[in-house]
Amino acid sequence: MALRFEELDWQQTPMGDLFLRRRVEPTTGLDVYEVKLGDEYLMSSLFTEAEEQLAHLGLAPLARDGWAVLVGGLGLGYTAVAALEHPEVASMVVVDALPAVIDWHERALLPVSARLTCDVRTRLVLDDFFALMRREPADEETYDAILLDVDHSPRHQLNPSHGDLYTPDGLRRLARHLSDGGVFALWSDDPPDSEFRAVLDEVFATTEAHIVEFPNPLTGGTSTNTVYVAH
Repeated sequence: MALRFEELDWQQTPMGDLFLRRRVEPTTGLDVYEVKLGDEYLMSSLFTEAEEQLAHLGLAPLARDGWAVLVGGLGLGYTAVAALEHPEVASMVVVDALPAVIDWHERALLPVSARLTCDVRTRLVLDDFFALMRREPADEETYDAILLDVDHSPRHQLNPSHGDLYTPDGLRRLARHLSDGGVFALWSDDPPDSEFRAVLDEVFATTEAHIVEFPNPLTGGTSTNTVYVAH
């Protein structure tokens, strides 16, 4: 008989205690994987539609083949695996600041871990995405798409040090890491934010805010996230 609740891992991090849990969701009878950092729930495998759409919507504007993709935030892996569904992706770097998260996937603790780590196009990198964006890009190391899912939203950040990214100067620094015609896409738990959209408009030629709807078995209704795409 399957356990109704199991703690798969617990580790201390500079941002607080990090937990990986698996439980049986009573409404569906399915295993659900959840990540909690301190008192905050970061992600759940019960809701992955918007994370997957971050990849699909973020890659849609690209016209050429042989894409180099950078994913900021590994998490449960659903954005990265969705990106790999696109055969045009030639290489993908996935950056996460927490060693435990990379370790989970290397130990195949999560449902998509094997698909992610066994794909030769994938490289998992331990680094602070926000610090990476402040650095000058290495010679010829730019990306056709940068897909970001770390903070709850531009207004609700996991760490105050992330805040500078969501400013015109921060986004200009990020844009240095994009190749010509590249795309920046961002997941947000909040509804579309007109003020942040205006900041994007200062830096990028075209911007969109997509509302992604998905069924919520916990409420019996529909929930939404936002995916910003700046080209």
